[in-house]
This record gives sequence, C-alpha cells and structure tokens, in this order.
Amino acid sequence: MPTAIIVGSQWGDEGKGKFVDYFAKNTDAVVRFQGGANAGHTLIVNGKKIVLHLIPSGILHDKTQCFIGSGVVIDLFELKNEMEMVKAAGYSIAPERFKIAGQATLVLPFHRELDAARESKHHLGTTKRGIGPAYEDRASRRALLFQDLFSPQLKERLQLLAEEKNSLFEHLYNIPKINIDALYKKLIDIAEYFRPYLMENMSYVLNTWAKEKKNILFEGAQGTLLDIMHGSYPFVTSSSTISTSACLSTGLAPQQVNKVIGIAKAYCTRVGEGPFPTELKNEVGEHLRKEGAEFGATTGRPRRCGWLDLVALKYSVRVNGITSLVLTKLDVLNSFETIKICTHYKINGQETDAFSTSSSLMVEPIYKELKGWNSRINDCRKMDDLPREAREYVQFIEREVGVPIDVVSVGPDRVESIGMTSLF
Repeated sequence: MPTAIIVGSQWGDEGKGKFVDYFAKNTDAVVRFQGGANAGHTLIVNGKKIVLHLIPSGILHDKTQCFIGSGVVIDLFELKNEMEMVKAAGYSIAPERFKIAGQATLVLPFHRELDAARESKHHLGTTKRGIGPAYEDRASRRALLFQDLFSPQLKERLQLLAEEKNSLFEHLYNIPKINIDALYKKLIDIAEYFRPYLMENMSYVLNTWAKEKKNILFEGAQGTLLDIMHGSYPFVTSSSTISTSACLSTGLAPQQVNKVIGIAKAYCTRVGEGPFPTELKNEVGEHLRKEGAEFGATTGRPRRCGWLDLVALKYSVRVNGITSLVLTKLDVLNSFETIKICTHYKINGQETDAFSTSSSLMVEPIYKELKGWNSRINDCRKMDDLPREAREYVQFIEREVGVPIDVVSVGPDRVESIGMTSLF
C-alpha cells in the first residue's frame, strides 16, 4: 500500500510544497485534500519560482496525476488564473492529468466579502479569501458544490444561498447586496472552462489505485497547530489540517495509508493572531525573518518568527501519527553562534512537556542552548557534509521527538536537499 500523507507540523509555511514537488517525481498521483486559496505553496525549480494556491504541487511532473479532493474549497476564478499561469510556465494542465472532485465546495465572491467584513470587526488574522464562510455553508448544507455548476438547479441553489447572505450584508455589515443574476452569469460562463475537469468518482479511483499499489501522495495545506479541532482555537483555519483529514476529505480508506510525513522548519513561524510560545519580538526574530524571507506566499504578510518548539512538534507527531520528518530551512540558521530549542513549557509555575491548545494560558518556554555552526551549508548534499554542530542539531531533534528525520532542506531549490529522494 504505497500511500503517503504530507502534513505541516507547525503553524503552516513549513515548506510542504517544495517536498510534495520533490517526492512527486516517483509518484503516480498527488491529491490536495483540504484548505483553499489561503494556502501558498512555493516551488523553486532551477532558480525559477512558482507559487501554487490550489493546484497540487505535483503538477510540475508531467507523468503525475493531480487531484483536488472533496475537502478543498475552490475559488473558481482564482483557480482559472492559476491554471493559466501554470500553462504559461510550460507545464501541462490538461484534463487527462488534472481532475476536481464533484463534491468540492465552491468559494464565491460574496464569501470573500463576508470574510473581510467579519475580519474588520473581529481580528483573527485570516487571509480574507472566503475560506471560513465557504466551509460554514458546507456545514449548514447550503453550499454550492463543484458539480452544481453543471446542474439545471444551479440558479435556484445560488439564490437560496445568496438571499441569506444579502440579509447579513444589508442589516449587519452595511455592504452592497449580491447581484444574483450577474453572479449566475459568471458561473455559467466559467462552468464551460471547468467541465472537462469534473470527476465524480474520486473515492472509487483512489481506493482502486491504492489496491493496485500505485503511489499516491496526499498534500495538506496550513499546519497541524491551525487545525479546526486540534489547533489553538479560535486562532485556527476552518478545516482539519491533520493526517486523518486526507481520508475524510477524499474517501480513501484509512487502512490504505502507510506513511505520514511531517514537514517542520528548523525554527518556527506563524502568520496571523494567536499564541506562539517561542516568538522572538527582538532583533533575533527580525534576523530569522530576513534570512528566511518569511513573508506569506498568499498575502505577503510578515511572519512572526521564533525558536523551534519541540513541545508543539511532539504534539504534531502524536496527533498525526507521523512516521518521519522533513526538516526545512536549516540553512536559515547558518549565521548563529548559538541556537535555542524549546524542550518544555512552564505553565502556572509547573514544568511540562504537554502541549496545550488553549489560547488563554500564559506559557513560558524552557530552552536548551546548542552551539551553532556559523557557516554556509547550502551546498551540502550528504549528512556527512554538514558541520558537526548542524548534525548534532538534527540528531537532538530526532531524539526528542522520537521519529527519524529522513530529509533535511538546506535551501529553497528542489535540489538543495539531503536524504531520501523517494517515499515509495
């Protein structure tokens, strides 16, 4: 059963896109299983950068099938622009190799407007991409699904959904109401572009392929600590970001999964509001941001930066069932004489290594200090090429979290990596 799930092990932005692309060369299919255009997966191949928001990161490999699963929320207008960008960059986006689950939820323009209106009243740090309102409509059984684009009941379903939103817009947020006729026309027009990409039996195909021992890689968005159920609520995303969501969101049977790969930075970052125990609001944090180019791929917002938090990472290993880790951006620590790692918390005067998702607790990180390597490692291609201090840093993390680190990233390009090159 050669099926693997890649998840973010922190607050997102760990480098999942690079490693989905990295492993996709030997993969039959890559499946995006949750989130929406609030994700930004940055791929750098031969020095050229491509940022994907909805299209799976396997799209740069011509022999790899790419799927968007039912758990994803799709802004069709964003996706069309992204598909045209991929085509312009010289990659195939043909319907024969890219399919969208009919049951995926649509993000409509008024979802964005509602998201922005709510954010202006109650700041959570969302991307204002309409993600939360779209998932909300799915839970209330009012959402438009991708397959509804091709239904004769499209306008009727749109009207039901928009009328409720218009009441909110008019009476609560004082913003213009939705022009239902104009939006219906836009959806009819764009439906013809997307018709060839509709897939109504994705669960059947994925389970059949898994039984046939085809290599399938599931790609998540955001990170474990932003999970709607298991993250630092309410400062979370609106979907489940952990490994079990891959099965829930695509209809793959859980027993078909045999690997869960966690992606973690060699330090920590977070975008938006919410608790961040190891955040550095000083020149060290600024240095990490500068060296790591820590600005959001989707919004451009500066990311909050801090030392690696092993308490949070061990929590991610546990809730995801992570079998091995990929450690990214080790090179960002090149210029440090000493490096700190959080090994425990102090909460209410008590020391603990148990992660809490509560956003109200005052957490004091307890650090271990390690010697830095203070040299450039970007050209290293084997573990033995790394300075002794860099190897010790990696080995310390492995011992603490209890799972192997199979790959270490020493730069943003696909080739700037050390370790295994295939999951299968």
